[in-house]
Amino acid sequence: MLDATQTETPLLDVNNIEVIYNHVILVLKGVSLSLSKGGITALLGGNGAGKTTTLKAISNLLHSERGEVTKGSILYHGDRIEELNPAEMVRRGVVQVMEGRHCFEHLTVEENLMTGAYTRRDGSAAIAADLEMVYNYFPRLKERRKSQAGYTSGGEQQMVAIGRALMSRPETILLDEPSMGLAPQLVEQIFEIVRMVNEQEGVSFLLAEQNTNAALRYANYGYILESGRVVMDGPADELRENPDVKEFYLGVSEEGRKSFRDVRSYRRRKRWLS
Repeated sequence: MLDATQTETPLLDVNNIEVIYNHVILVLKGVSLSLSKGGITALLGGNGAGKTTTLKAISNLLHSERGEVTKGSILYHGDRIEELNPAEMVRRGVVQVMEGRHCFEHLTVEENLMTGAYTRRDGSAAIAADLEMVYNYFPRLKERRKSQAGYTSGGEQQMVAIGRALMSRPETILLDEPSMGLAPQLVEQIFEIVRMVNEQEGVSFLLAEQNTNAALRYANYGYILESGRVVMDGPADELRENPDVKEFYLGVSEEGRKSFRDVRSYRRRKRWLS
């Protein structure tokens, strides 16, 4: 399932994985996806579809929640990575920005950003240059750099979380629900910065998001998850025009915009479930 921009060997290749929690709860049921180097791939679906679990399977954060990949494989640069710990994944250039804007509340904004450079060994000058790079992308953070992160706004905390990931000099960022709880104007700002980082720094993004409309405007390729399965995938511009995606995720059908209640009543007509 590769898009036209993807090479024969994708940067990240998830092959038919199953994930089980507590040895009994099957959450992912044969999920396959790929991410091209320098691409933005959207992982879409409602709450509970399996998006966060997919990201944690890739970053190897499942074990802390008694979860494990029981079938399938995950390859990064062609190498199996399921047995690596999260710190080793960071050293390989894969960083996850968690859902919920996790910050160290009692540290300042700048101290939070500097924690992202903890594993780096390329010297203080390179780290200082990257701190300025982050401030260029997020001027608001430079203004608030001496403020305690816990007293900043939700949008500023999301900027801190992304900026901290950038300080590790990642090749790939797994970005979980960046729009959650943010005003529409801030959502657009965050996604614009993601696009700039992708284009100017060459960072690849796997983006888990419920805001289908926003995600598909910025992604190259998309996968839709439901109940732990991939039910549809394709280039982002094609998904935006797909009638099922319009009706069930964008709330628009050939008859015009539908209410959430109308969309729910039509779910039985989904062609991918028939």
